[in-house]
Amino acid sequence: MSDTTIDTLTSAEGEEPLLRYTLWPHRSLSVGGFRIVMAVSAVLMSVPLYGIIGTTAFWFVGAFILIDLLLLYGLIGLTYRSGRVREVVELWPDRLRIERIEPSGKRKSWEANPHWVRVDLHDTRKHPSYLVLSSAGRHIELGAFLTPAERRSLADELRIALAQARTVAASTSGGNS
Repeated sequence: MSDTTIDTLTSAEGEEPLLRYTLWPHRSLSVGGFRIVMAVSAVLMSVPLYGIIGTTAFWFVGAFILIDLLLLYGLIGLTYRSGRVREVVELWPDRLRIERIEPSGKRKSWEANPHWVRVDLHDTRKHPSYLVLSSAGRHIELGAFLTPAERRSLADELRIALAQARTVAASTSGGNS
């Protein structure tokens, strides 16, 4: 998946997770692109001012152009802020942890035993391929900001990883339940 990184991290207990995904929303406009959009917008919006330089109308039209530029800057800034959300998925043989980091920095986490986690994809009116993980009566939505194809791919990868975690857990416990 293009918007997913896979790496390993040492847990507090000293064991490495079998899997770690960091998910984030795709942003097609880079910071450099944003600067170019703002500069081109400022130049193009100022063109009508050239014919009225030195008149009273210049100040009225100029004020509206400045307001338009500030609104454009603010609205694009809001989309960048919403793009700072992150979801970290970590899987060990004995637990699955999902942590959501909001743009404000607030963190929410969900943990479950991988043996009991179920991965479901639903088609809803709002989200095709809505990805939900469930365990012990608790549910969590994962990757709402991903495309439907990315959510389907993530669901497949999670199913495989959970099966591997169950196998590792069974082999380390000696098959005793």
